[in-house]
Amino acid sequence: MTTKVVQLTAEQTHPLRLAVLRFDTPTKDVVFPEDTWRGCRHLGLEVDGEVVAVSSWVPRPHPTEAAGPAVQLRGMATSRTVQSTGYGGLLVEGGCALMAADGVALVWARARDAALAFYLRHGFEVEGEGFIDHNTQLPHHLIVRHLR
Repeated sequence: MTTKVVQLTAEQTHPLRLAVLRFDTPTKDVVFPEDTWRGCRHLGLEVDGEVVAVSSWVPRPHPTEAAGPAVQLRGMATSRTVQSTGYGGLLVEGGCALMAADGVALVWARARDAALAFYLRHGFEVEGEGFIDHNTQLPHHLIVRHLR
């Protein structure tokens, strides 16, 4: 079995964003305004030629922390057929390694509470009080991972 982190276009992330992140939410919109921002990177994990996980890494300062260059992790989605197999973790770790190599000091995200255990296993910390996300109407928390 061959796995590798690959560069994607924003459009290539849309099928998994829809199937995983929007299947049970009021909105079905999978296009993020940041998708076309300069420096935004879309990454996928390819397993034997099939993309099974996607993520987007948006150059954006953390809302309250001034820890140097930062990126927001958005649209992290792993195909339901391979969730809990470690593939999502491979993508997060690969993405963090690429960001660190680019000089990024901090990765942050607005994580669904249902995914907090996943992010904690990968070095993220929960920050502050939870909130209900406007688009999904699901509980979320800010999470951060320092890369330096």
